[in-house]
Amino acid sequence: MVRGVLEKALRDRRDAGRKLLVPYVTGGLGRDWLEVVRAVGAAGADAIEIGIPFSDPVMDGPVIQRASAEALNSGATPSGIIAALARADAGVPLVVMTYYNIVFRAGHRRMARTLAEAGVSGAIVPDLPIDELNGWGDEASSAGVETVLLVAPTTPRSRLKAICARSRGFVYGVGVMGVTGERASLSATALKVATVCKEETDIPVLIGVGISSPEQAREVIAVADGVVVGSALVHRLLEGAGGCIRGRASGGDRRLCGVKPADRFAGDLSGPATVRCLGVPGYLTGSGFSVLSPCVTPGENCGFIVTCTRRHSRPSRSRELSGRGPTTTQ
Repeated sequence: MVRGVLEKALRDRRDAGRKLLVPYVTGGLGRDWLEVVRAVGAAGADAIEIGIPFSDPVMDGPVIQRASAEALNSGATPSGIIAALARADAGVPLVVMTYYNIVFRAGHRRMARTLAEAGVSGAIVPDLPIDELNGWGDEASSAGVETVLLVAPTTPRSRLKAICARSRGFVYGVGVMGVTGERASLSATALKVATVCKEETDIPVLIGVGISSPEQAREVIAVADGVVVGSALVHRLLEGAGGCIRGRASGGDRRLCGVKPADRFAGDLSGPATVRCLGVPGYLTGSGFSVLSPCVTPGENCGFIVTCTRRHSRPSRSRELSGRGPTTTQ
């Protein structure tokens, strides 16, 4: 069997002794989403999963639901996202994740050929079971698009064998029963799914859903070949960490990564607010915050300034924050 671009790339890296990382980015989330794709590629991703937003994302939890809704509200469309991916130049294979409604509406052949023409190597369609794969699967294979299939913790062994045999690119092991989202600890089912999949196939086995921290990733890759990380990354993007991610990839200042102004002031402030980033070539935003250009001469306290108005018409105030918390109050 001739291996496709995605599977060959992942196999080669795995066989060289590397554990695999496939980050997920919601297509159309912010005007700079394509820059984020390039940045995670430059930062060391082995492949990148791009979510094509859908209004009823049955596999996804609150974080990716919110990201999909924001992308759709800003005008994102399947055709627009796929066309943009043709310009991604991410340096690693791209895989789209979407729902069968979108594939069916576009038409199997048209969707497969459009993805291939855009340089997309694989597709994940979680609500299309192996029993109903023939129409899409055949057209995707003909176009050179590898269809990645999912194995759930409850998948019977006989069905798991069939899924592993038919999956292309990699086998996506679902780490926990439930929708996508961050978890405080790794579910025991993640290791069980990885173990049974590895017993049945030599194709790379990656575990996703509920992989929320480096510690959890390290734990699961003791068995699996790698991980898919979605909600933990998209959560950061929703909090405005796009500038940080771009800064990491370009070797820029990293000290603002993880600072969440929206969380710090939740329930405390209202009215218009502005955020000024210091010492970062990109910018950091949070829900309800608008962005000013970076300061020209950053100070030692690399942070940001928030100007806002209290509830009940109290006087306005400014705070300068860093990763250590408030440093001045006026």
